[in-house]
This record gives sequence, structure tokens and C-alpha cells, in this order.
Amino acid sequence: MSVVLTCLATPSEAQALNTMDDVGRVIESCWNAPSESKGTVTLSFSFKRDGSLIGPPRPTSIAVEGDEKARKEFIASAIDALSNCMPLTFSSGLAEGIAGQVFTMPFSAPKDGDSTPVVNTQ
Repeated sequence: MSVVLTCLATPSEAQALNTMDDVGRVIESCWNAPSESKGTVTLSFSFKRDGSLIGPPRPTSIAVEGDEKARKEFIASAIDALSNCMPLTFSSGLAEGIAGQVFTMPFSAPKDGDSTPVVNTQ
């Protein structure tokens, strides 16, 4: 099964992100869960000031329905979405404050129309 990832804007065309809520919305827009999947994986990651990742994202919490193949596919789709959405364009103030910090973000499916993606510090 192939997964198609689409971002709303490429990072070079994007307006500078000012808040972590903005960051969460952009990352969420880059992710499409595997079809008919259910569950959540939380990824842990850090940013450089230039909006790229420091190393690969790591799953820290996994609750995905289905067999091992479905679980691996779900996790891979979230990691790929985060990695493929980089680099982000941070405002200078946000870049100063987030560089090197560890963040976590849940990737959930099916998407709840009322939920707001949340990026938290650990």
C-alpha cells in the first residue's frame, strides 16, 4: 500500500510560523493516515533554528488497532509525514525559543474534525 503525503504549502513558500499551534497545524496538514486505520502514535522530535529536525522522530507512545503490519505502517506514515514536512519556516522569535527542545505530537486516525493538533514540550 502506498501513502500519499501532501502539504498545504512547501516550506519555502510558507509564511513564518509564530506559535507551536501554527507548527502543529502545518505538520497535521502533511499527514494522511493509512486508509481505514485507527489509533494514535505520539512522536518525539526536536527542531533546529532553521526549521529542520535534529535527527529522526521517535515514537514514544503507540496505540494502533490491527496486526503488526498495520501498526508499522501507521507509525511509518506519521514519521514520514513529519520528516517530509520539513523544513518549517519559523519566525525569529519562535526559532530562538524552540531550538533543541524536545517536543511531542500525537498523530491520530481517524481524524476528529473538532480536534486541534497539539505539539507539546516534554
